[in-house]
Amino acid sequence: MLTHLRRGQALLLAGLLAASLGAQAEEPQAAATNEEKPAVEEEKSEDTEEKEAAEEQSEAEEEKKLSPEEIFEGGTETYSGWIELSGGGFFTSGSKPQFQQRHRTEHRAFGGVEDFHYLRDLGKGFVLTLDGRGIFDNEDYKLSLDLAKENLGFLRFNYRNFRTWYNGDGGWYSPGDVWYELRESDDALALDRGEFSAEAGLALKNLPALTFKYTHRYRDGEKSSTIWGPAYPAGFNPDLPRRGLSPSFYDIDEESHVFELDATHQIKATALGLGLRYETTDVDNARKMTFWPGESTQRRVTDREGVNYDLFNVHAFSETWLKKNWFFSTGFSFSDLDNDFTGSRIYGEEFDVVFVPNSANGTGYTNLVGNARKQEYVANLNLMVIPFAHFTIVPSVRIQREDWDAESRGFQTGVNPSGSFTGNTDGDRLDVRERLDLRYTGVTNWVFFARGEWTQGEGNLEEQGGIGPTAPIARETEDTRFFQKYSAGAKWYATRSFSVDAGGYYKLNAYDYDHSPDSTPNASANRYPAYLVMQDFETYDGNVRVTLRPLKNLTLVSRYEYQLSTINTKPDSVSGLGRVESSEMTSHIIAQNVSWTPWSRLYLQAGFNYVLSETKTPASGFVPEEFTAAPILKAQNNYWTLNFSSGLVLDEKTDLNVGYSYYRADNFKDNASVGVPYGTGAEEHGVTATLTRRLTQNLRLTLKYGYFHYEDETSGGHNNYQAHYVSSGLQYRF
Repeated sequence: MLTHLRRGQALLLAGLLAASLGAQAEEPQAAATNEEKPAVEEEKSEDTEEKEAAEEQSEAEEEKKLSPEEIFEGGTETYSGWIELSGGGFFTSGSKPQFQQRHRTEHRAFGGVEDFHYLRDLGKGFVLTLDGRGIFDNEDYKLSLDLAKENLGFLRFNYRNFRTWYNGDGGWYSPGDVWYELRESDDALALDRGEFSAEAGLALKNLPALTFKYTHRYRDGEKSSTIWGPAYPAGFNPDLPRRGLSPSFYDIDEESHVFELDATHQIKATALGLGLRYETTDVDNARKMTFWPGESTQRRVTDREGVNYDLFNVHAFSETWLKKNWFFSTGFSFSDLDNDFTGSRIYGEEFDVVFVPNSANGTGYTNLVGNARKQEYVANLNLMVIPFAHFTIVPSVRIQREDWDAESRGFQTGVNPSGSFTGNTDGDRLDVRERLDLRYTGVTNWVFFARGEWTQGEGNLEEQGGIGPTAPIARETEDTRFFQKYSAGAKWYATRSFSVDAGGYYKLNAYDYDHSPDSTPNASANRYPAYLVMQDFETYDGNVRVTLRPLKNLTLVSRYEYQLSTINTKPDSVSGLGRVESSEMTSHIIAQNVSWTPWSRLYLQAGFNYVLSETKTPASGFVPEEFTAAPILKAQNNYWTLNFSSGLVLDEKTDLNVGYSYYRADNFKDNASVGVPYGTGAEEHGVTATLTRRLTQNLRLTLKYGYFHYEDETSGGHNNYQAHYVSSGLQYRF
């Protein structure tokens, strides 16, 4: 029914667009008559007549000359409205789901209204604006209507729906060339997102401005999950390798309704605002996994999550100029979230079945019900001071307080003993953040800026109960947090053709934990995460950007960024482990862009990006004797991209645009026979060409062609594809 509704809305959109296009009669021009000519004309010499004729011809030729912008636009006249119709399609071979996910489009023919804009002055200060888009078979629809009157208010309606595609296939086991695919057809998984909103505003002189808005949002469809199910790619045998390669996906069904009321008012030098927001949401999602695909004991698991919540929020702000160089602003927000949830994790021969006891099933649960309540208070204080010319100081403080509690109960399945379980949690946290911004522009052609941020926080979490083969948890965790970040930079405009922008920051997030009491002994196997007593996240970042214009029509932009991040972890001393640098990530980002306009009818642009990123852990390079062929490798995320585009005006009615893109990542290390492969290995080429022909001053025809080639090492070539794209469009401007 939802699909029919959207198609009906699209047809309505097309009808509205067609109905709004009407021919506008031009005002008749009075024809010159002989009676309008002077009765007596002064005789002119032959030289004078020839001179005037030459001047008139020169003026006519001058009028015909167009600026570069006018050449690209096709003339001097501008239009306030247009409609563009388009149609086309892709011819794809190989993995169609991977193509759809990569290019966010269908793999077959599609078309409709590419873009529509209509603007009309209705008189008496009323202005009507209508925008739309409707691409059939891509589920891409948009319609907006805006009616506004100055010094009175506005009325606005919006509708938007778009589709996102996901490749739901699983993993590849290279030793046996075993590929786990999800598809039952050539189509990828599809998830539709959309919203409808109606908004009205009233702005009368000397009275508060009021705005009311209603929004309905939804998500409906399926998307892939990275939580893959287990499989025995070499045959169902506990002694053979077991891998998480079986595909899984989410079945999504969500909708929410939001009501918002805001009021703003200006009293002398002070602006005041007050707002209310109420949101209610219904979520019914399920993650669906297949265990042991192709085996005699194959199981399908449906992990369903249902949520219904009501959120109420009230917020207010004020802004005022205390003095000519003192600006003060405040903000406050209170939110109350009431959440009811349900859930189950059920095994069966199919998805969405009722629970049937089976000793071969893993751990699951049924009849999960619970409630959670959270209240949040946020306050902001900001002051901007300009103590003297060219120097600005902005200190600010943000205070956030959260209190929450939750309880749940259900029935545990699949383990011995099975039975009912309960869970309770109660927590609170308080964070205070101070921030100081400095900016100085007193040195000619220089801009200096610096910032410091500090956050102090503490919290408490009590946990009771749980699910699993171990005893229920009884734990209380107290944590303290201290975050600090320091940023600085400068911009130097050395000449009109040369500028430098450099900066960097240092960030440290420190957490300290105290778990007392704790029913899970820190010397036992069941100790994570409670056995952590300290974690520090530290980052160093530096970047520089250089802009150079060696020629009037040539611009070079170079950029380099370096980032080093480390994680230091300290467990409870009872665990027998000491403090360790548990992770180190190093990144280099190099970018170069070139823009060149050698001719008013031609422009060239090229961009190059190279990213070097490596993550090391204490296990990197460690080779146990019993697994000498399975070293734990450093995680690599190195890739580079190349982009090129060009535009050429073939004549005053024809433009040609061409583009090329290239992507390469070479980090895949295939050790599937003894471990889990890491890294990405992929290569992609893309070529596009667009020809635009202006048939008349307000009518233009567009032809497009594209070719895309993609190869993926991590799937053993099963996600490779090639695609050709052909489309045409007709735009009418009015």
